[in-house]
Amino acid sequence: MWKLYALLSALFAALTAILAKIGIKGVDSNLATAIRTTVIIVLSWGIVFTIGAHHGIRALTRHNWTFLILSGLATGLSWLFYYKAIAEGDVSRVAPIDKSSIALTLILSYIILGEKFTPQTLLAGGLIVAGTFLMLWK
Repeated sequence: MWKLYALLSALFAALTAILAKIGIKGVDSNLATAIRTTVIIVLSWGIVFTIGAHHGIRALTRHNWTFLILSGLATGLSWLFYYKAIAEGDVSRVAPIDKSSIALTLILSYIILGEKFTPQTLLAGGLIVAGTFLMLWK
């Protein structure tokens, strides 16, 4: 099932870029990010309360809180920079650079999480990086 979720994530990430580029025209990128974030907060908490997951808040440890907050800060900074980039550049050029985070994630998952590289992940990561540079080549 995780593969379906990953494909849906990719689809909605692509739509995010296109819809944001249309919606950000003439709007400060930080304001646009704040509006987007507000929508995400309402949607996320709506789902949490609808499915009853809010009862799990008490079970969160200090470790959970620390890393979820750090992840949230990283996400917020990513969105702020992403919106600034698409406000100033072409989505078709910004998106590949943004998606090069896949290669960075592979490296960090190896260093921080101890996940192993396979020949497939090395090749895929290399192709992603090569594709990013190819997209940027004028």
